[in-house]
Amino acid sequence: MKLAFSSNAFKKFSLENTIREIAKIGFKGVEILGDIPHAYPPEFSEEQIKKIKNLISDLNIEISNLNAFALYAIGDVYHPSWIESDKRLREKRIQYTIDCICLAKKLGIKNISTEPGGPISIQENKIKSDILLKIFVEGLKKVELIAEKNNVKILVEPEPSLLIENSHQFLQLMKMVCSDLIKLNFDIGHFYCVREDPSETILKLIDYIEHFHLADIASNRVHNHLLPGMGSIDFERVFDTIKNIGYKGFVTIELYPYQDNPIEAAKQSYSYLKIFI
Repeated sequence: MKLAFSSNAFKKFSLENTIREIAKIGFKGVEILGDIPHAYPPEFSEEQIKKIKNLISDLNIEISNLNAFALYAIGDVYHPSWIESDKRLREKRIQYTIDCICLAKKLGIKNISTEPGGPISIQENKIKSDILLKIFVEGLKKVELIAEKNNVKILVEPEPSLLIENSHQFLQLMKMVCSDLIKLNFDIGHFYCVREDPSETILKLIDYIEHFHLADIASNRVHNHLLPGMGSIDFERVFDTIKNIGYKGFVTIELYPYQDNPIEAAKQSYSYLKIFI
C-alpha cells in the first residue's frame, strides 16, 4: 500500500509545481485533477503530457489516479452529471469521460474516478431511482468500449446525497453493469458519512476496490473533508483492514477544502498517516 495526495487541493499551483511539492513531502503518488486548472483534457496539450511524464519519471513518483469527478471547465463539481434530464448534458459528461480515459492512457494512468450519478434535482425526484440508475448504466456502457481499448478502468465513487451513496446501491449498480472495467473508488470518508463502517464495507466490497480516497470526517458525519486525525474515523483499524485484504495500490488523500495552504495540509497528513503504512 502506498500514500498519494490529490492535486485538487493545489488549484492555486501549476500542476508541475504541485507534483514537485507532493513528491518533496515524501508521497509515492499524486492524483491528477482532470479538470481546470490542472489537466482538463481538451486543453491539455501533447507537449504538457510529455512534460508531466518526464517530471513524474525524474521525481520517481507515480500517478495514482486521474480524478474525473468535478467538471468546473463546463459546469461545477457535479454538473453535467450522468443523469441530467437534458440528454445533451449527459452526452457532455460521457464525452468528458472518454477524453479522460484517453488522457489517462497517454499519461500511463491505470484508472480514472467518476461521480456516481450526480445529485437528483426536484424534477428528477419525480422519476423513480431505478430509471435514473438505468440512465447511468447506459452512459457507462457508452464509455466501456473506450476503456477496454485503452486498458483504463472507470472507478465509480459513491458520495452522500448523490444517486449512489452507499454499498447496497453500488452493488446494485455492479449487477447491472457486469464489467471488469467498471469498478470502485472507495472513499473512506464518504462511506463513513452515510453511517457505514469503513472497515466492514471494505470487506463487503473487496471484489471491486481499485483505489482509495481518504479524508477524515467529524463525529456528526457531515460531508466535510478534514485533515486525518481531526475527525472521528479509526484509521488504524481501516489501514489494518486494507493490509489484511492484500491491497497493494494507492490510498490517495483528498483535501480540496485546504486550497489556501495545501502544502501544510499535505505535510500534516503524511506525518499522521505514514505510521499506518
